[in-house]
Amino acid sequence: MDRLLRLYHEFGQSPWLDNLKRGYVTSGQLTRLAASGVRGLTSNPTIFQKAIQGSSDYDDQFRQLAAADRPVVDDYWSMVLRDIESALDVFAPVYHQSYGGDGYVSVEVDPGLAHDAAGTETAARLLHETIDRPNLMVKIPATIEGLPAIRQMIAEGRSINVTLIFSLERYAAVMEAYLSGLEEYAAVPGADLSKVASVASFFISRVDTEIDHRLDAIGAPEALALRGKGAVAQGKLAYQLFQRTFSGPRWETLAARGAVVQRPLWASTSTKNPAYPDTLYVDELIGPHTVNTLPDATLEAFADHGNLARRVDADVDEAEAAWAGIAEVGVDLDDVAGQLEREGVSSFQKSFDELLGALGTKAAELRAG
Repeated sequence: MDRLLRLYHEFGQSPWLDNLKRGYVTSGQLTRLAASGVRGLTSNPTIFQKAIQGSSDYDDQFRQLAAADRPVVDDYWSMVLRDIESALDVFAPVYHQSYGGDGYVSVEVDPGLAHDAAGTETAARLLHETIDRPNLMVKIPATIEGLPAIRQMIAEGRSINVTLIFSLERYAAVMEAYLSGLEEYAAVPGADLSKVASVASFFISRVDTEIDHRLDAIGAPEALALRGKGAVAQGKLAYQLFQRTFSGPRWETLAARGAVVQRPLWASTSTKNPAYPDTLYVDELIGPHTVNTLPDATLEAFADHGNLARRVDADVDEAEAAWAGIAEVGVDLDDVAGQLEREGVSSFQKSFDELLGALGTKAAELRAG
């Protein structure tokens, strides 16, 4: 795990864990990961579906909850919030030792709100008020409807993880929501901008999966030569956009008030194609002021044989050429981003609905004796 410590201390990238289940907390595994260099944690509805349906760790709590005969969605949130609060406790020392730089735990709003700005605002506000921990980030998807909710939460001084970003254009809109939200919050008497943290979660491997599929369909040699290059190229271009956005007079005015940058967070960093190196999406996107949230297998692989080198702003000309080349051979990159966003929202909604259905059936069985 020495690589994880070096990743942060030498290269400025924070490794977070992209998983949470109760057994990690009760066994002490999460505490051990934090000690080995993991500096935060992300969760989503699919992670909780696998955790709750995949083990008996939640049975005792659910049996007690089901006896109260409440809506099953309330039982779901009771189980989720217990795990989130336990993880917040584990990472609280990281939060305090880094003066709020890391140690964050993210929980996502109900995925059914992805296209409901007002509902998202209400849900995000409620999660922050219910949990009330400084190292909590609430995840809001970067849909068109999510953008005003993101801005509003930042304007209220709440820390947000913006998720499901698949395009440079949407990433620019996300950073604008953060900046304009900070500017509004700065006008509030006594506002402490240094307490507002945010990450912009740019999804990586899913981009390659979809682009590669389209390149294969095109079939021309110049198209096939670009397979496996799109996701990293877009990530590197996103980092260039990040550097340009968080510099200059507008940002310097906010920074003078204590504001901190909204870090790019590389998500979906396990390789889906077995032909690609298993640490590809970690190795190629290492650089300062970034986060990489890693599923268990990718975390273990990187700790074992990852390549430690600053790569996120290397070979940018090649990244620009690859990204342009993908469009030139006929891949509609706007359509790719739109499809991936729809699939991402749908996937989380499906996990949420399936879990609630399973919990409802289980609750009825328990009450029937």
